[in-house]
Amino acid sequence: MAGNSGGPWGGGGNNGGGNDDDRGNRGGGGRRPGEDGPQIPEIDELMKKGQEQLRVLMGGRGGDGARRGGGSGGGGEGPGLSRGTVGLGLLAAAALWVYASFYTVKPEEQSIELFLGEYSATGNPGLNFAPWPVVTYEVLPVTREQTEDIGVGSTQSESGLMLTGDENIVDIDFQVVWNINDPREFLFNLRDPRSTIRAVSESAMREIIAQSELAPILNRDRGVIADRLKDLIQLTLDNYDSGVNIVRVNFDKADPPQEVIDAFFAVQSAEQERDRLEKQADAYANKVLAAARGEAAQALEEAEGYRAQVVNEAEGEASRFRAVLGEYRKAPEVTRKRLYLETMEEVLGGVEKVIIDEQKGGGQGVVPYLPLNELRKQGGTTTTGGSN
Repeated sequence: MAGNSGGPWGGGGNNGGGNDDDRGNRGGGGRRPGEDGPQIPEIDELMKKGQEQLRVLMGGRGGDGARRGGGSGGGGEGPGLSRGTVGLGLLAAAALWVYASFYTVKPEEQSIELFLGEYSATGNPGLNFAPWPVVTYEVLPVTREQTEDIGVGSTQSESGLMLTGDENIVDIDFQVVWNINDPREFLFNLRDPRSTIRAVSESAMREIIAQSELAPILNRDRGVIADRLKDLIQLTLDNYDSGVNIVRVNFDKADPPQEVIDAFFAVQSAEQERDRLEKQADAYANKVLAAARGEAAQALEEAEGYRAQVVNEAEGEASRFRAVLGEYRKAPEVTRKRLYLETMEEVLGGVEKVIIDEQKGGGQGVVPYLPLNELRKQGGTTTTGGSN
């Protein structure tokens, strides 16, 4: 007990004699008071060990031999680095600098070189040189097509639900395909390019849908909307100097919301049936109306023809009467007789009668039951005269 009372940790009561030697044999620095685990080596010792290993690799002496060589010089801890070591270090540093300064750009890429953080030049495909660390570079894929999917089906969000001009809600899924046409503007003017493209695309689609009605969007106007959307997105991104080129827009889906899609299709079916019946009624009405108009036109034409006929006949009769009047004034008897004969010809010409000249035989020799009417029909007008 008396031997351990020299200090609080039991090692200071013998004037630093045997206990100091024991601590020196345990590693020079000893352990911290109260620590039972392994001792952590000092940084200086690690540096010395690393230098000795490097000297051994370079062909020098290490360990006790290095210390003995240094001890003969009187007062140094070890020899300094040799010229070979310094040269090798410089070569390694130069190799690292060259490796960091030269870079390769693929044919589908372009690079942007930055001089102290500011734009310096645009690198072309192939091997390029940017002296590091003064000049750094960023390599961007300029021809690779990248896509942004917007809509409920692709992102499981409500970004595809949009309000139409006739106050209906439509669920739209579309895809924007883009690439980089100006790496400098793309790198410096857009903080988050993909988010910007998505926001601009969604805003442009909402603007177009708000100006359109639901039925054309679902049926025939998808191609027109896709073309308008591409132009509007490109115009907006150009105003931002984004360096982005919109390759195409794929209009994937345009449907009513899932909650009301069955009812919507039922309404659409009823509207189509109504349109079909209306078209049938219009066709029947057009047919009847066209027939009535044709009959009316025919009646008008017939009346016009009859009027022209009557007028022409009246004018002809009047002309003939004036001609006969002129002849009558020149020769009354002859004209009177001619008119009589013509009148009798007209009157008797349509009468089925047989005239027998009674002055010649008083009709003797005529068979009374002869079917004269039938003979007249067969042989024309027959005049029979009796003779002895």
